[in-house]
Amino acid sequence: AVVQEVKKSDAKGTEVWLAAAGFRVQYADTPEKADHLQTMTQRKLTSHQRGDKVYYIYADALSCKCLYIGNEENYQRYQQLMIQERIADEQRMTAEMNMDAAMNWGLWGPFDYGW
Repeated sequence: AVVQEVKKSDAKGTEVWLAAAGFRVQYADTPEKADHLQTMTQRKLTSHQRGDKVYYIYADALSCKCLYIGNEENYQRYQQLMIQERIADEQRMTAEMNMDAAMNWGLWGPFDYGW
């Protein structure tokens, strides 16, 4: 089952977050592994049941030629990191808007220089 889809432009960042969350990276260091990696769902975090445990897999045959593997604990940590990142982004945007508002553009006159 696909848990989360990742855009190509976000793949590198996602891999950093997966590693930070404790996902193990396995490189496709043999032709057999490389071939198998190609058959997997690419750049999407997917869940897989094995016995009584759930594992989360992220395959990237293009950039890193690797597979990230994590358990439920790693996945929960990844989710927490993503939430923290979104909060930080929102705080950064709010701070930028506050700085822009504090600029008091009206004080500097009209900006109609044809730009």
